[in-house]
Amino acid sequence: MGDDRPVPLTKGAAVGDLEFSPFDRAIHEDPFSVYTRLRAEAPIYHNPDLDFWALSRHADVTAALPDSALYSNAYGPTLDKEVWGSDAERVLSIVAMDPPRHTALRALINKWFTPRRVALLEDRIREIALGHLEPALERGAFDFATDFSGPLPLDVISEMIGVPDVDKAFVRNYGSTMMIRRAGEGVSDEQAQAGMTLIEYYSAFIAERRKGPLGDDLLSVLMTELGDGEIVAFLLLLIGAGSETTTHLLGSAWYWAWRFPDEREKAFSGRIKDWVEETLRYDSPAAGVARRLTADHELHGTKIPAGARMWLLLTSANRDERVFPDPDRFDLDRDTTAMVTFGVGRHYCVGSALGRLEAKVALEALVARVSSAYEIDPAGIRRLRSSNVRGFASLPTVVEARSL
Repeated sequence: MGDDRPVPLTKGAAVGDLEFSPFDRAIHEDPFSVYTRLRAEAPIYHNPDLDFWALSRHADVTAALPDSALYSNAYGPTLDKEVWGSDAERVLSIVAMDPPRHTALRALINKWFTPRRVALLEDRIREIALGHLEPALERGAFDFATDFSGPLPLDVISEMIGVPDVDKAFVRNYGSTMMIRRAGEGVSDEQAQAGMTLIEYYSAFIAERRKGPLGDDLLSVLMTELGDGEIVAFLLLLIGAGSETTTHLLGSAWYWAWRFPDEREKAFSGRIKDWVEETLRYDSPAAGVARRLTADHELHGTKIPAGARMWLLLTSANRDERVFPDPDRFDLDRDTTAMVTFGVGRHYCVGSALGRLEAKVALEALVARVSSAYEIDPAGIRRLRSSNVRGFASLPTVVEARSL
């Protein structure tokens, strides 16, 4: 695959004209040519202005992800200045914890997200999916992101924690507003207010649940072990990370199948699982995750100081030509088992089985009801503006319904 040796760096500076920032709008549109150069020329890349170091090769990312002793998660998984810091756990719950705190909470919730457990939700997920899909199909033209892939996982999360049906639209609307992405622009007043509204709602919801007997459900288990503030933080995490992954997985699957007609025909022939897995590799919903270096470290001949902010590029690792032949081809026939989309080690995404199931059910519903000859309006496509999430804010779609 060519010479793997990096170009020597001086004090961790960029190589020549190679510049990278996850806050750059050009990166949001198409990061992959820059990632190719990072892997070849600067596998350990330092951005002195934003003060972070980026790892882009599969081998380096997979070595760093499970090593919480050296690559701490305690400052949070994002470089966004609003949440990066020693108190990130207060806002980001389990994704900003190291052992033993992480181990204890992970053990508490693991059984609710196993493949066997989430499989019990399949019929209900299908009902929710069709509840959003059928009105869209009646119109023939709809926004895939805002009318289908966005609402679906938010409603599934509400279902899991027992939000009453009458409140689901409320949670969905404020959850969507809270998750608006404007990389580098900070949290808007609208987002902050939406977050506060959800905090108030969940606090009242938990208080009401505490008045009655606990049941055999996720929220009841959390209520036996955690304080109300900790539960609210976890529920907000589910609204964010728990729904965004599925939303953007679905949007990317729909978009890339449209861009690659031969692969689209494979997908519509019934290869839903392969469609989901290759989308997860090809255009991961999580662009990267942050870590904080706990000790001085040397990598590729470059010394990195303790306390450094590390940016582990999942999307680049998933396109590493050392692991995935012809990595820039969207190919449903490839082996995707080495992808790092959901992480590695103790921080492997607890909701991965749920996200995969939601995507499977949603895409099955689409394939059963629409022709493969769907269209997306290129002029209306809008990418998210986010440093750590990849996906679409808008995907205007026109479909032809199949007769069932």
